[in-house]
Order: sequence, then structure tokens, then C-alpha cells
Amino acid sequence: MRFESGPDTGELWRLGAAELSAGYRRGDFSPVEVLESVEARIAAQNPQLNAIVAPNPARREDAEASARRWAAGQPLSGLDGVPVSVKDNILVRDLPATWGSELYRHFVPDADELPVARLREAGLVILGKTNVPEFTLEGYTDNPLFGVTRNPWNTGLTPGGSSGGAVAAVAAGLGPLAIGTDGGGSIRRPASHTGLLGLKPSIGAVPRHNSLPQILLDFEVVGPIARSVADVRLLFELLSGPDGRDRKSLAAAAAATGDDAEALNILYVPDFGGNALDPQIAASVEAATAQLRQLGHRVETGPLPFSLDFVNAFWPKLGQVGVASLFERHPQAQEQVSERFVKMAAEGAKVGASEYLRALESVDAFRREVGAAFDDIDIIMTPSAAALPWPAATPYPQRIDGREVGPRGHAVYTGWVNACGHPAINLPSAPSREGLPIGFQLVGRFGADRQLLTLAARYEACAPWSDRWPE
Repeated sequence: MRFESGPDTGELWRLGAAELSAGYRRGDFSPVEVLESVEARIAAQNPQLNAIVAPNPARREDAEASARRWAAGQPLSGLDGVPVSVKDNILVRDLPATWGSELYRHFVPDADELPVARLREAGLVILGKTNVPEFTLEGYTDNPLFGVTRNPWNTGLTPGGSSGGAVAAVAAGLGPLAIGTDGGGSIRRPASHTGLLGLKPSIGAVPRHNSLPQILLDFEVVGPIARSVADVRLLFELLSGPDGRDRKSLAAAAAATGDDAEALNILYVPDFGGNALDPQIAASVEAATAQLRQLGHRVETGPLPFSLDFVNAFWPKLGQVGVASLFERHPQAQEQVSERFVKMAAEGAKVGASEYLRALESVDAFRREVGAAFDDIDIIMTPSAAALPWPAATPYPQRIDGREVGPRGHAVYTGWVNACGHPAINLPSAPSREGLPIGFQLVGRFGADRQLLTLAARYEACAPWSDRWPE
């Protein structure tokens, strides 16, 4: 052991990205020692969690190269040598990108998606790919290729989805960082179920290029997952910034605001028209509003200042048309995907061009309406999920607070943010009586990603959670 306090080298898996970077700089330990600690943790915990489904065979070589750069005083970035996992629907060269489906079982891309290329250029050590539901269109994580992913806080329960493998890995110490995608809450809700930070950036803030088919339009974005605000910020700064191959990133860069988070006007919306909400989540998030007030922010409770009728009507068609387009690309798809997607594709094929065009025009109208609502509001705050984690192999909870709910009953709070394209972040609040994590989301103006991170850091300072670990 080469430092006076803190974990020994066998416990390096407990350290966050910022702590690892500082340790590398001081020479306390090397990226190889960190990788060995994380690999031991993966070997011990991943078999029961099923979070990482495709390890990167080059990770040792990458860690050794990083160690040489640090020894020479020439790291590629402050995060050089920090381990990171990548969600299975994000392309990593020479690693499978199965999308959780038999249809893509044998797909191994020969080039990185742009966010992964930025990770590689900065010297991070890619641990492997994390599990997803088929086509990342579920709120839990299970698929025909790799099976069920489980929640480290209770392995009988789900970590949520579709970034379930990503959050299970970080929550259990199988690497301090992960990148996931969020097309309807797929970073924020799983982060809430596992006690993590999860940022859904503004559309274009993290540019995308060379990806799987975008079946959720530009609603789906790539974002960081970690245990602390500092680590999320470090990863966001690395991933963000314009790239001409994604023109939306040019608009996002132009709209980016500063990080001032003084005396904000926060609208707290506890429910959307009386939706079912677990009472423990309601109490936990309500307590978080009091902490925000103590930080000097003005928090008022009220309804959303715009209608979600369009989002609720369009959401089923979005996925259906997206799956139908996959079937057109892959004529053999009907024999290789789960039955529910055959039905989804059939429904999507019935959506006419004029109907879909009108829906796209409504997307633009909704974005203008939400943007106007933020003229008088800095932040909208809601629970991140309406339900606590449910049994791991069950697609969704059928009852919340004694009320029957449908497939999206647990997910009502998040999809509208993807539709409008604004940034949002999940923050942990007080856990349930059973010790299960609970989270809430903060939604900012378009381009206000850094303001959200500053606000999150101040909240974290008065309500810390990074010392919470699953047993």
C-alpha cells in the first residue's frame, strides 16, 4: 500500500473517477492496479448481477498503455486510465453490439460511435458492454441473448431499463463510470432505482455519429452515469462539444448557457394529473424540495405549465414506427425478434406518412411550447419514477399504490423531456424503508446542462449519498 489512508489497492474499485485521476497524478497507484481491482470486483459480483455482458479483451493492454503515459507525465486527459463501461446499443469497435436481440447477435462494428471515440482519445479504459432490453425499448432489463440484469440493492428486483446493465455495474462498483442512452428516461429512471447520478443531456450536447438506427428519432441521447456529480461533470465535459457530423451539436453548443445556479425558480410537479405514485417516493422527493429551499431556491408546487396530450398520444407510435423501419432494413427480422416486436412493427406499418408528418410537426410545436414555459421557470422538478424497483424478470409493475397501471405507469415523468429535448438529471433522495434507492429529476432550459450540474453539486453537498453502497 502506497498511500496513508483510504482503501488498499484491492479496494480501488470503490474510488470515483476524480479520485482515481488524482491518485494517478500523485503516483499513488496505476491504471493497471485499478483495473485489477475492478476486474476482481467484476468476477465476484457480475455473475449474480449480469450487468457486463461482453468484456473488452483489450482492457489490460489499454490500462498498461495508460500507466506508461502517466509515468511519463503525458496522460491524454485527466481521465486517462479510468475504467468505463458502454451500453450495448452504443458502438465500440471490435466488440459486439447486439442491441439485446438475435437480429444483431453477430454484429461487431469496425468503428467507434463518436462518444466512444472521445472516450478512447482521452485514454479511458473500456471495460466492456452492459446489458440492455431488446432494442432498448423496455423499462426493465432482460433479453433473449443474455437474460435478466438484477439490482445490486436487491437482486430479486430490476435496476430498471433500458440502461439497466450500466447502472447495475456502477452501483456495484464494477467500474466508476458508464455511458448509456436515454430515449424516454432510460438513464434517469435506472439511476433512480440504483442510487446514482444520471444525466440526460440536451439534444446535441453530446454529438452522435456512426450509430445503430435511430428508431427514437433525436429523442435518444448519450449521457454519463456515475456515483457523484463531480464524476458526471468530468465525463460530460469529455463527451460534449460540437462536431460537424452531427449538426444538432452545433445548435446545442450555440444554446449552451453558463453554470450559474443562484436563487433559482423551481416548479415542483409531484404528479401529472393524478397519476399513481408510490407514497414513499412522494415523501422522499417532497423532503428534497425542503433541502433545495434551504439552499436559497424558490420552490413552488403546481401542475406542468403545458399539456402532455401530444406526448402521450405520439409515444406508442414512435416506437412502433421505429421497429417497423428496422423490419424494412432486415427482412429476416420477423423470425429473429421477440413476438411483441412483430406486433409493434405491424402497428407501425399502419401509420401513414401524412399522420407521421403531422406528428413530427407537433414535436416542433411542443418544443416551442415547453421553451416558452421556461421563460418564467428555471427548473422543473419531479420524481424520476413513479414506482420502486419491481421483480427483475417482470416488464413493469402492474400496481402502484394499490392502483392498476399500464406498461408506462412507472415511467410517466420522463418521456416528455426527451420529446422537448431539454437536459435533465436524476439525483438520489432519501431511500425507502426497505433501503431501496429513490430519486428525483431536475429539468432545465435547453442548453442549461452545466447549470443542472452546478445545482446538483450544491444539493449533493448538503444531502450526500456517495457513501451509500449495496451490502
